[in-house]
Amino acid sequence: MPITSVNSDPQSLTLTVVGDYPVSVERLWEAYSDPRQLERFWGPETWPAKFTRHDFSVGGKSHYTMNGPDGAQSSGWWKFLAIERPRLIEIEDGFSAADGTPDNAMPTMRMTFTFESTATGARLKIVTHFPSLESMEQLVKMGMVEGMRSAMGQLDSVLADL
Repeated sequence: MPITSVNSDPQSLTLTVVGDYPVSVERLWEAYSDPRQLERFWGPETWPAKFTRHDFSVGGKSHYTMNGPDGAQSSGWWKFLAIERPRLIEIEDGFSAADGTPDNAMPTMRMTFTFESTATGARLKIVTHFPSLESMEQLVKMGMVEGMRSAMGQLDSVLADL
């Protein structure tokens, strides 16, 4: 598994996930910029995602739905705040109804994805910034840490395919 660390920091209201991959930064970047590749790893193994929108540009939006093994669904949206190819993606991330309407009862987070070259390939660092301790605790309790581990654990096979 490429995940090298997961750190939850309630004082800074962040969850940081770091993974090292034996591919170039460009290849790792492509996995996040292409919705068909994203679908193969965004979401836990048993909750595959389907992106119905992925406007990969600053100000652009994405919408996806994950389908669970018991027929349950969970949908989300992204708004792209910054894109600096091939080193940075910053998004606003939230929950939504199946039609993409934001679910204002759930917290919205800011996520920063940084990509850097290493001696053995590329490193991806994802930092999720929560608006409050309560929202962080709520999402961690819902399984966000385990979900991130599961999702990122699928990235190896996506990267190996191309």
